[in-house]
Amino acid sequence: MDLYTTVKAFHLIAVIAWMAGLFYLPRLYVYHAEAARGSELSETFKVMESRLLRIIMNPALILTWLLGLILIFGFNAVDLRTDGWLHVKLVLVLAMSALHGALAKWRKDFAADKNLRSAGFYRIANEVPTVLMIVIVILAVTKPF
Repeated sequence: MDLYTTVKAFHLIAVIAWMAGLFYLPRLYVYHAEAARGSELSETFKVMESRLLRIIMNPALILTWLLGLILIFGFNAVDLRTDGWLHVKLVLVLAMSALHGALAKWRKDFAADKNLRSAGFYRIANEVPTVLMIVIVILAVTKPF
């Protein structure tokens, strides 16, 4: 196994960990939005959300970006001038990163008992990472343009 393959494997592991969190955290928000403020259940969700974001999602986001950039610039695995699919993929990964930031902000709202969004809002937000992931994976595998 060469260095490129090793870096790529760890990049994929980081992506999987990050995606797991992006799928799970909005689902926790659905349940948290339905829990009574100040209740024991609400306090439990606060701990779960904080740990998921801090221990799994944030490090996975950082590793995903770091290893992805190493793959692009360290190994010249793609040509930024001609691989248009990569430009679209990077924009979508930026959108995924923005969603991560929004999830982090919403966690702070929950932590302060200041959530103003409904469970339905979080149900919709829960679908966004799935749609982004599908398009990103198709682009990365097929490299259509």
